Amino acid sequence: MANGVNRRDFLKAMGAGAASLAIPGYAKAMKLSADEVLGDRPNIVLIMSDDMGFSDIGCYGGEIQTSNLDNLAANGLRFTQFYNTARCCPTRASLLTGLYPHQTGIGHMVNANHRLKAYLGDLNKNCMTIAEVLKQSGYSTYMAGKWHVTPHIAPNGPKHNWPLQRGFDRFFGTIRGAGSFYDPTSLTRDNTQIAPGEDFYYTDAISDNAVKYIQEHKTNNPFFMYVAYTAAHWPMHALPKDIKKYKGKYDKGWDAIRKERHARLIKMGLVNEQWSLTARDEKVPAWEDEKLKEWQARRMEVYAAMIDNMDQGIGRIVKALKQKGQFDNTLIFFLEDNGGCAEEYGTEEPYNPARYAKRKLEPMAPDELQYDMEPRVTRDGRPVRLGIGVMPGPADTYISYGIGWANASNTPFRLYKHWVHEGGISTPLIVHWPERIKAKGRLSHQPGHLIDIMATCVDSASAKYPVEYKEHKIIPMEGKSLVPAFENKPIKREAIFWEHEGNRAIRVGKWKLVARVQRNCRYIETDKDKWELYDLEADRTETRNLVGQHPKRVKQMAKLWEQWAYRTKVLPWPWDKQTADNN
Repeated sequence: MANGVNRRDFLKAMGAGAASLAIPGYAKAMKLSADEVLGDRPNIVLIMSDDMGFSDIGCYGGEIQTSNLDNLAANGLRFTQFYNTARCCPTRASLLTGLYPHQTGIGHMVNANHRLKAYLGDLNKNCMTIAEVLKQSGYSTYMAGKWHVTPHIAPNGPKHNWPLQRGFDRFFGTIRGAGSFYDPTSLTRDNTQIAPGEDFYYTDAISDNAVKYIQEHKTNNPFFMYVAYTAAHWPMHALPKDIKKYKGKYDKGWDAIRKERHARLIKMGLVNEQWSLTARDEKVPAWEDEKLKEWQARRMEVYAAMIDNMDQGIGRIVKALKQKGQFDNTLIFFLEDNGGCAEEYGTEEPYNPARYAKRKLEPMAPDELQYDMEPRVTRDGRPVRLGIGVMPGPADTYISYGIGWANASNTPFRLYKHWVHEGGISTPLIVHWPERIKAKGRLSHQPGHLIDIMATCVDSASAKYPVEYKEHKIIPMEGKSLVPAFENKPIKREAIFWEHEGNRAIRVGKWKLVARVQRNCRYIETDKDKWELYDLEADRTETRNLVGQHPKRVKQMAKLWEQWAYRTKVLPWPWDKQTADNN
């Protein structure tokens, strides 16, 4: 039994003695027989960060201090070719359900209802979350962090797609996708929105609540816990003690950081030395030509501090598992929701103090809720400042880290969040499970996608994925279990697919067909929107387009992508009124 609990104790803890198991329909309701329920099943802790690049953490080539993640990697498994969906809420919908995001109703963003089944912007009833599936198998289910799979964020509005309504027993976090780390909007405990307390910092609060769930888990059944950090999404907010650790670390600039990271990635075996380091983004000046070096360096110092703080919290989660004697039989995942974010939020123009001269400055009441993603004032009444030159970190600032550092975060790949070239969709995946993963520090080069996490959880938990749930037909899982890879066995799959804002890709074996469109463009083939073909074994950095050399392969892969797109209701992008009405 998991956690050293015998069969009778487990039944007692579940409130399910022999008599209750004999009640007609009980086994059907549980979806499992008694023997299946009582297997030696692991706890599962699924950790995801926000808006980080492939090479940020230490065990993936970064200089940021992430000793706790590094230790998990050193004693577990690192995937070198794992993928997300290139954007925040589609990734979360896909991760939670094991489906492509379009199948869940979140093919784009939660605040963009295009009146199409795949793009309603709200998690539909034909999918189930990991929590809903595992809860039927006797798991307790907890969540701390960012939800972002429903547009309904008002405290007294619809809650049908809030965490407790989608399978979680307990929840602390935000329903909305972004906000201040000192005063986040839609901060919620269970089903009630709350105001932050004194000395509040959201990353610490996520970690502390995750630790609390572990400590208070009294029953003898296993638990599933989803920890969804907002670090390191804009705004760049970090505690002074964490920023201090990185003072001067980035004075050398993004060009030097990219070269150093690339060298470490090669040394670690995470990338092939034959893959060219992509050229610096054309929108980014050489560091020697950057006019605001001090400000730019500070942006990255704060970004690094945000990740450092998250890693400290992961260390506390690991410590809590060890103190409860549950670490060895806990399956831990760590991954990221998309590539580094090149959005220049809050930095479109120089800082202008006059902009805030007429702003009403009054402290907020202790129990007052924050309704704005970008607060107008801090809770103690100071104006929240935006603009080029604003030194980030404190609560009275609200800016991003910018395209130059996003380019460094995604070393050695092309492009960013939004796009489905490798820089937008490549994520670290660390998997740690001492009772099952024996080869410590091994790299797995098999391609995988976050649709695989549901299948892996179902497999590891000996759970049943239902055909129907609450009178709704459930779409079959799209992913493959990663459990064979834990023992270095192959995972067989036909292809992996992507689409976001018309950016589209398919990977079949070593081949990737990918196209980039300009954001908010119509879905038409122009010179910039045509398919590109890459051999990822020889060129994963996508620097040598082979589309002209393999026309038959391009045609076959494009057809396969189109078949997937129509099956999952992807096409077209975007849509006019007539298209929406006819769908």
